[in-house]
Amino acid sequence: MPVLHVHLPGEVPYRKAWAWQRTRLTQMIRNPQLPDGLLLLTHPPVYTLGAGADPKFLKSLPGQIGSPDTQPESPATGGPEILRVERGGEVTYHGPGQWVGYAILNLKRHCLDIHWYLRQLEQVVIETVAYFGLRGERIPGLTGVWVEGHKVAAIGIKVSRWITYHGFALNVCPDLAAFEAIVPCGIPDRPVGSLVQFCPEVTMAAVAPMLVKSFCEVFGLQAQAVSLEEWLGGKEES
Repeated sequence: MPVLHVHLPGEVPYRKAWAWQRTRLTQMIRNPQLPDGLLLLTHPPVYTLGAGADPKFLKSLPGQIGSPDTQPESPATGGPEILRVERGGEVTYHGPGQWVGYAILNLKRHCLDIHWYLRQLEQVVIETVAYFGLRGERIPGLTGVWVEGHKVAAIGIKVSRWITYHGFALNVCPDLAAFEAIVPCGIPDRPVGSLVQFCPEVTMAAVAPMLVKSFCEVFGLQAQAVSLEEWLGGKEES
């Protein structure tokens, strides 16, 4: 069974994780034999917009929109950064209590269909929440996963030469008030939720291995835990 390089570094600033993805992407383009990779982590509070996202969905959130490849600027309010990145989708929030999965997969090994890939990522989340007795659902015409009408997982990806990056965010127990400053994913009429709302005993620690397990089952891969240097394709962290 093909290997999936998995690295769980804990909490990582958004800009650093973005750079790690770019490094792995470059290495996989240069070396087609490099296995698929999954980076599973959490971020300090940050808002991100997709490449074509409309700033109006920031509502009245103060601060300049930056880019992850520039020097960080401290927001005037002292609050979270706001960054525009190359993934698809509108604005979302990342922060503690949320698992973010960055999947660097070569779709030439799987299926050359981006819509198929999005549905597979949704399936990963659906199978993960099922371990905790929850029924994850899709909504036709939208991307993501809902539980009892609340969106618990957002998905935004980018594909370069059929290699994916960016990925999914699953709300386990974040501060949902952070989503009130935006129109999450540009969807004004559907609430954001978290797993702990529906399964009070769920923890971040319990969800992580189930996410990895579900990811491997959905994509037909075998997880192999690796160091950061290995995950970066043998390139030391910059």
